[in-house]
Parts: sequence; C-alpha cells; structure tokens
Amino acid sequence: MEEAVFLGVMLTPILKREQTSLKALKGTSFAIDASIEIHQFLALVRKRDGSLFTDSQGRVTSHLIGLLTRTSRLIADFGMKPVFVFDGKPNPLKRRTIEMRREARRKAEVEYVEAVSKKDYAKAWSKAVMTGRVTRSVLDDSKRLLTLMGIPWLEALEDAEAQASYMAAIGDVWAVGSKDYDCLLYGAPILARYLTLTGREWLPAQQRSRPLIPELIKLSENLTLLGITREQLVDLAILVGTDFNQGVKGIGPKKALKLVHDYASIKQMPEEIRSRLTEDLNSVRQVFLKPRVLEKYVLKRSPPDRDGLVKFLSEERGFNKNRVERLTERLTRRSEKADAGLENWLN
Repeated sequence: MEEAVFLGVMLTPILKREQTSLKALKGTSFAIDASIEIHQFLALVRKRDGSLFTDSQGRVTSHLIGLLTRTSRLIADFGMKPVFVFDGKPNPLKRRTIEMRREARRKAEVEYVEAVSKKDYAKAWSKAVMTGRVTRSVLDDSKRLLTLMGIPWLEALEDAEAQASYMAAIGDVWAVGSKDYDCLLYGAPILARYLTLTGREWLPAQQRSRPLIPELIKLSENLTLLGITREQLVDLAILVGTDFNQGVKGIGPKKALKLVHDYASIKQMPEEIRSRLTEDLNSVRQVFLKPRVLEKYVLKRSPPDRDGLVKFLSEERGFNKNRVERLTERLTRRSEKADAGLENWLN
C-alpha cells in the first residue's frame, strides 16, 4: 500500500479527525516536517507534462516556488508562525522503508519515461508526482530560502517528526504540521494536517486526486475515545506496520485495536502473532517513546532579507523579480507588526 510506504503508519480508520480552516488557525505556531513539505512541492509543482520547473541551468526550482508562495501566504495572510524541522541521520531501523521508497521511485521514473514516449500525459503526470528526489542541493536551497525569509529552522538528530513532536509536547509550538500519523506515536499533542492554501493530493494507489482540507488530530482526545494509552497506541502501530518495522499481514488498524483491547500489549498476544513481528520490538517502541531529539536549540526569527531574496530567487534562479519583491514586502509588513521576541514567535 503506497500510503503506508510513504506516510509512516496508517491509522486513518480509527482516528477522530476534525476538519478546520486556515482562518480558524490564525496566529498559531507549528513545527513543520520540512521533508514532507518539500516532497509535496516536488510532487505537485510541475509543468503540464509532469516535469519539474527548473532554472536556466537546469536546477530544480519547484520546491522553491512552493515554499515561497505557500509559506509567505500562511504568514502574511493568516499570521502563522512556522518553524521548519529537517530530518537528521535516519535510524538504522528505517533502512527497509527507505529502500522501499527508493524502489517505488525508480519504478515510477521508468513508467514516466514510457508514458511520455507514448504521449500519454495523464499517466505521465500520475507517475511524475512519485519521482521527486530530495537531494542535498534541494535541501540546501530550502534552508537558504527559509533563512532569507527570516523563518526559523533546525535539523533533527534523527526523524523530523520526533523533533517536531517534542517541541509541541513541551509547548514551544502549538502543533506539529505534518501528514504523518507517526507524530502521534512520538507524543505530539496536536497534529495539524494539510496546512495548504488550495490544492489537491495525488493518491497513487487509486490513480486519482482529492481536495486538501486542513484537519486537526488531538492525541489525548483520541486515546480517550480509543480506550488505550500512548504506549498501547505504539503497540497498535507496530502490529499495523511502521517506518521501523514490518507489520503483521492481515492486521489493519481496527483489528490491531481489538487485539490491544483483548491482550493489553503485544507481549501478551498469542505466539502466532508475536512470531510474525521483529524480535527487537523494544527497540521499535523506544524509537517512538524515547526518541533521540535535541532538547536545547536556538530558533531565531529575523526580518526578511529583501536584497538577499531578490538576488537568490530572481538573479540566480530566474524568478519574476516583481513577484518576489511583492511577496517580500508582504512578509516584511507582517514582520514589522510582530514582536521580535522568540516567545511571541513560538506561542
């Protein structure tokens, strides 16, 4: 299932999700999973034939277009206070998932080329959205743009979701901005999904897209409704399968929930279930319950660098200078209204 491959654990059928709007979230602060954001821009900010936007030297700019336009509007129009968190070194347990993603991308790249050669542009687009590569240059460009925009960012020790969830749990931000349910396993009090202005999400398994509507998932409320603890939610996720372990075939979220209710924990479940899971269950649990995170970090907000943005985006990457200047002006006005103190940026 592609959602499981690309979005961590799949818990949709059992979670209560509250639809909301950007207007309702005005003024809130988020720790945003940068990798998922960039992947989304590389998937959707494309030309009609599915190819990425590039500058005159062939360097990809789709991620810069998405990051600049979406983030500037979230800040200027809705007063949101984002902090971007980038992935650090992946946990060794995640190697299998990383390889699965690479293989899926390689397969999509081959199918994209075949579709273009046959002039089947609808199919080409459906495959192109799965081929985006978050390279070192893409990451460096993204960090440079955020710095020029005056937006704080940091690099996690391991998973960005873990770091973002920690920041939300200690109250440095109101919520985690991510599509990944793993944030709940890491202890994020509130998960905010689809913080997008307008747009659609491509569903590879169903060969269709769907509109994106912002939604909130509250950990405490869901644990109460499900009648389980966070530790039991982690066991439930392990049964279904996470980025760090292969689940049990035939066990989805609803069946896993029933098993947790019946047996309380995996270690008390029948041998036929336990034998189909990794032997090192405790290591997987600890990834979520005691993740490696930065407990001390400095996040500095600064006014947008007008000259720097024009130089980077217009002179180096070929963006329309007038549009860059307009967006920079809007960001600057918002920055001048805000208190420069970090506590006001984060809360």
